[in-house]
Amino acid sequence: MIGRPPPKGSAINRRFKVVLAFALVYVFWGSTYLGIRIAVGRIPPILMAGVRFLIAGGLMLGFCALTGRRITLGRDELWRLAVIGVLLLSIANAILAWAELSVPTGLAALIVAITPIWFLIIDGWILGAGERVGGSGIAGIALGAAGMIVLLWPKLTTSHPLGWWELLAAFSLLVSSFSWAFGSVLARRWDVKVDPLVGSGWQMAIAGAVNVAAGLALGNGRRAVWDARGLGAILYLVVFGSWVGYSAYVWLLRHVPTAKVATYAYVNPIVAVLLGWLFLDESIDRFILLGTAIILPAVALVSKAETTPRAVAEVEPPS
Repeated sequence: MIGRPPPKGSAINRRFKVVLAFALVYVFWGSTYLGIRIAVGRIPPILMAGVRFLIAGGLMLGFCALTGRRITLGRDELWRLAVIGVLLLSIANAILAWAELSVPTGLAALIVAITPIWFLIIDGWILGAGERVGGSGIAGIALGAAGMIVLLWPKLTTSHPLGWWELLAAFSLLVSSFSWAFGSVLARRWDVKVDPLVGSGWQMAIAGAVNVAAGLALGNGRRAVWDARGLGAILYLVVFGSWVGYSAYVWLLRHVPTAKVATYAYVNPIVAVLLGWLFLDESIDRFILLGTAIILPAVALVSKAETTPRAVAEVEPPS
């Protein structure tokens, strides 16, 4: 019958899936900062990211084929997934892995936490066709910039060459988070009509192949140490970072507004800071605490902000 509401059970089932997907992204992605830090201690970052995603993507596509999903795609679908995969994984994740050679895991996660601010900038100004960002969005962007200054203040005021190298690595994370946000916005807008697991598999496989090729071309293979510690970290990243976390993230992008999906940035830094402190003896100083207290509210403001078409915003409603 036209207009009949959906069964109550289906709404509860969908709500459960959303809650479960958020829980997987919140917890496991926060722990991947620790896994990446351990892995890059043995395997150079670009090659490590490539091996991780090539294995994860290949096995996921194999699983999809065995379970009867169609994994063959048209040219248009494939190139869109390739662009998204390269932005999210080949660029964003590889830069993160490289930065963690110098930047503590907790600090890295806090810098990447500004990703929702990039979402707003990209949606509102870069791809927004002249949309206007609300006051809370502007306030969140300004507050986030202040939080970045607080977090990086010890690096900004150092005169030691090592401190400047760490500062460069920290700033590279801004590029990483921008690439991640841009790829996520494209994924939302393009909405490629393929099975979420198949789409994730192709994105990871393509990005992994790109990174492996780049890593081998840069001579990473000669410097890699394939011991139990490094392989164990990669295995953890494959299972919980790629299969579980990334697939849940892609699913959420299709079923939940982007701003709500970006709330993982509230939780991941807290998980990463605690794990870095517990397992890597990373210090939690006053700059980390104060920066956290500034950045997380900034992310909250941005996530609640909305963009409105400029033409509509400037016309008064009729009396």
